[in-house]
Amino acid sequence: MASWAELVAAEPEFAERVRGLFTTQKHMTVATLRRDGAPRISGTEIQLEDGELWLGMMPRSLKALDLRRDPRLAIHSPTVDPPEGAESGWAGDAKVAGRGVESTEGDSPDGGHRFRIDISEVVLTRVGEPADHLLIESWHPDRGLEVRRRT
Repeated sequence: MASWAELVAAEPEFAERVRGLFTTQKHMTVATLRRDGAPRISGTEIQLEDGELWLGMMPRSLKALDLRRDPRLAIHSPTVDPPEGAESGWAGDAKVAGRGVESTEGDSPDGGHRFRIDISEVVLTRVGEPADHLLIESWHPDRGLEVRRRT
């Protein structure tokens, strides 16, 4: 597992492109696991603070209860369609997978939850040049950055 700061230190240009995708809009999607193991998709917002990636949640929200029970999660950046006729100009979309670690520091007066994300994987997918393939860049703390071309 790694922090956001460790990703930035290892791959600053890649991290900046991922950050750009995560900050294009306020709302994105987080996947957690329900009590029965089924996936739950919820809207969320992220914060990047002091080299860490954070999620905040309302008091006793289902996604917070999911993470307390099983910390595995995946976050998907906001998505926009590739530009018609200029698909290679699409910035792509990004995903972060890892574990949510609940913080008790500075407990919220309303009982809200705050989770720091320990990162296990970061993926950026975009259309290649020419626009006949995808480029999938993935970073793992133990393997570094890998790039795959998929046609």
